[in-house]
Amino acid sequence: MSAGARIAGAPVSWGVIEVPDWGHQMTADRVLKEASSLGLTAVEAGPEGLLPRDPSAVRDLLSRYDLKLVGGFVPAVLHEPGLREEELAAVEERAGFFAAAGADVVVLAAVPASEDYGALVEIDAGAWEALFESLKSVEEICARHGVTVTLHSHYGTVVESDEQVKRFLDGSEMGLCLDTGHLAIGGSDPVEIAEIAGDRINHVHLKDVDLAMAGRLAARELSFREAARQNAFRPLGDGDVDVGGVLDRLESSGYSGWYVLEQDSVVEGEPPEGGGPVDDVGKSLRFLEARIGGPR
Repeated sequence: MSAGARIAGAPVSWGVIEVPDWGHQMTADRVLKEASSLGLTAVEAGPEGLLPRDPSAVRDLLSRYDLKLVGGFVPAVLHEPGLREEELAAVEERAGFFAAAGADVVVLAAVPASEDYGALVEIDAGAWEALFESLKSVEEICARHGVTVTLHSHYGTVVESDEQVKRFLDGSEMGLCLDTGHLAIGGSDPVEIAEIAGDRINHVHLKDVDLAMAGRLAARELSFREAARQNAFRPLGDGDVDVGGVLDRLESSGYSGWYVLEQDSVVEGEPPEGGGPVDDVGKSLRFLEARIGGPR
């Protein structure tokens, strides 16, 4: 598959997310129509309920827009042994759904039991060991369903900070979803992580970030929604992250996975036809095309 054919979109770039009271939620048809109009070849699933619950219906819907499903975000509490069985069952359900819908990636987030993405989460050594054991089980689940699993370091999860990302890389063999924005929020240098992780990187989320705003978010001076509302997340090339350096490192190392354009945004109301978030996604796509080639 060519580099350009590995470019996907994410519904959160259109402001569509599972977080309550986030903002106006655009319809799947509009998101998919605009993603296709840009020449994107695939999308991540977005929040449950955006796409149909029947995998065959998902395939049919996406095919109408000449798109396929990459996979999607799967949060799970994996560091608490008392919740392990239930959480692994939920991961298995989503892995099976994605596989049946034609997707190839489960984007796993190791979340706190509180479901509060606001606090900085610190876990002890015993919880880290429990997490690493659970990650092995998740890998086995995804292998059974024929999908790749990738750990997404993410604001408000147990793998957020630079230290936590490196501890994950040291203690587990699972692949890493390199998210340029969340790494920057956690205090990591995305280029350094690309170097350290090497071929462990099996999925990529690309966003640019205003680093001053990211620092305020990391310090919990702002909520994630407020940071997004204030345009902390920018089209590629408009922020402070060395996205080009990350892409150069990945392409030179032979990275062959997906590049997902994911600029977390808040939409206050239905944009006029042909305008709104699609403009920023198009800008990011042009930046990426200039680095790795066109989408088709």
